Amino acid sequence: MLTRRGLSVLAVAVLLWVAARLTGSSDLHMVALGLLILPAFAAVFLRWSRHRLRATRRLSQRRVFAGSPLRVGIEVQNTSRSPASLVLLEDRLPASLGRAARAVLGGLRGRQRQTISYTVNCGRRGRFHIGPLVASVTDPFGLAQRKQEFPDVHELIVYPHVDDLRAPSSARTAGGAGDTTARQLYRSGEEFFTMRQYEMGDDLRRIHWPSTARTGRLMIRQDEAGRRASATVFLDTRRGAYVGERDLERAVSAAASIGTLYLRGGIDLRLGTVDLVPQRVTPEAFLEALALVEGSSEKQLARCLLPLRDRSATGSALLLVTGLPSEDDLSAIIAATGAYGQKVAVLVDDDGDEDRARAARVRLSRAEWRAVLLTPDRRLQEAWTLGTARPTAAAARF
Repeated sequence: MLTRRGLSVLAVAVLLWVAARLTGSSDLHMVALGLLILPAFAAVFLRWSRHRLRATRRLSQRRVFAGSPLRVGIEVQNTSRSPASLVLLEDRLPASLGRAARAVLGGLRGRQRQTISYTVNCGRRGRFHIGPLVASVTDPFGLAQRKQEFPDVHELIVYPHVDDLRAPSSARTAGGAGDTTARQLYRSGEEFFTMRQYEMGDDLRRIHWPSTARTGRLMIRQDEAGRRASATVFLDTRRGAYVGERDLERAVSAAASIGTLYLRGGIDLRLGTVDLVPQRVTPEAFLEALALVEGSSEKQLARCLLPLRDRSATGSALLLVTGLPSEDDLSAIIAATGAYGQKVAVLVDDDGDEDRARAARVRLSRAEWRAVLLTPDRRLQEAWTLGTARPTAAAARF
């Protein structure tokens, strides 16, 4: 296959041949003939050389956070004996990660290896595929090339941006010595037991058969004192709940940041969205689910919150992340309280509607919700500290 340079040489050769015919110049005719032969010779040379290349790609990480750089290393080996004078590499990338990475290797001798690397700025969350890699070997004059594609593709998961949040100082002083934030937050005065619905992995010996017979569902007897603190993070992914795509991304980042804070405190976390029924997640599964979440066309919030009320557990915490809610949405949020203990609503307001935001916070406060308002000029760290702070340490719950 001829390169652009080879096609240009061929075009010049044709023009010179026409000029030689018109002028009768034998010198021009010889030059034109030489230029016509040169690209053909380059193509035959590449075919005769039979270069065999092997390429290996390595990623510094398979899971990264948005805004973090990713280092990609490529090792190319010439497995044939004949040298490759010029090797052009192109590693294809998704458009959201930037243009394809290109590099030039010069003088790759037989049996020789060379390593190159490049950096990708992972600016947005999601699942991406890096590759395939295409290597083009050219002749010494760059007139012809032979392409070889390496189908190896690497999957990359970019987590949403996570802010480094800290629990308010009141949470760390409210309990006695040795109390963790999570235990202090979810401790109740009841020391006997509570009931909750059976979940996969629970100990079958703790099934409470009288409650099971009464409700028609498997119920688990759970000692309150020995229970591990739990929380549910619900992310409203309705496109209509936010002013624009930027608001949804801020909501995803807020859910990831606060959920990570819960997990660091040893809290048993569940994640739910408009399209995902709340379920228990590990730290890696939590971030990966948020990395892949997409906007939903669902209109009504009330129907999406029904699983929250059904799966609520006494003393468990509920974190709801949504846009600035309408009256109907506020009613649905308050109705979804169930048996939750601590209830926090993070409201993403990039529209700057102060009156609507104030009314939403007052109504949520009356229903014993804490409202964290995330405005365009306020970072999550500041909003979280202000929204979760308590006047006294004795009243602190987080």
